[in-house]
Amino acid sequence: MKVEFTLKLADYNIAVKSLYPFVKKMCCDYLTDDAADFSINICSSDIDFEREKSAREDKMEGRAVRNFSDEYLETLAVYRKIAEKMIDYDTLLFHGSVVSVDGVGYLFTAKSGTGKSTHTRLWRELFDKRAVMVNDDKPLLKITDDGVIVYGTPWDGKHRLSSNIAVPLKAICILERGETNHIEMISKREAYVMMMQQSYRPHNSMKMVKMMNLVDKLGECVELYKLSCNMDIEAAKVAYQGMNERKKM
Repeated sequence: MKVEFTLKLADYNIAVKSLYPFVKKMCCDYLTDDAADFSINICSSDIDFEREKSAREDKMEGRAVRNFSDEYLETLAVYRKIAEKMIDYDTLLFHGSVVSVDGVGYLFTAKSGTGKSTHTRLWRELFDKRAVMVNDDKPLLKITDDGVIVYGTPWDGKHRLSSNIAVPLKAICILERGETNHIEMISKREAYVMMMQQSYRPHNSMKMVKMMNLVDKLGECVELYKLSCNMDIEAAKVAYQGMNERKKM
């Protein structure tokens, strides 16, 4: 018997039929009794797809193939199907770590292992109660004519850092490791490749066109920066001041 539940993500209600109860437990802070806007149904073939995809990626990275449980792989399958559908609602799954300060969101993205989570931790240390973690891995970005709203989700990385909140997104900042801390504003053209790489890319060709248009609009709606930084708290100060030149700490 399948596990049935409805969760609310990015202001949309999604009815889910899963094979295992783990994904419902993971999404416990996002459950709702409201009527669904759309539904997804997970089959064993969806889990097989995630297992094969993970194995291919491990081999490409030159590491031993990891053996994940069906329960964990189902969480990936659920979010993949949600991400596919969310494109129809002008909403992107984006890989990055998002922190909110005084109710405004800042998204940090980079290649894996660069230090996104470490950097947003520095922001939380610097700003204390003024800072709230929105999502540490896979937030949702709703792209509108009035700007971009970033949402927390249960898919929040190995540290399980997220909040079920929505805040306006001020900026996307691409991180690079460096000995000294330096931030600069960049153009949409300079950020485009990274934004494409970090956005969920659907398999359907028509949805791929829609996704590319959303990425293009995203680059117009938020400020774009590149930050070269070390892992000292000074990096958080430089980043915040660079994105808020006229604001005091």
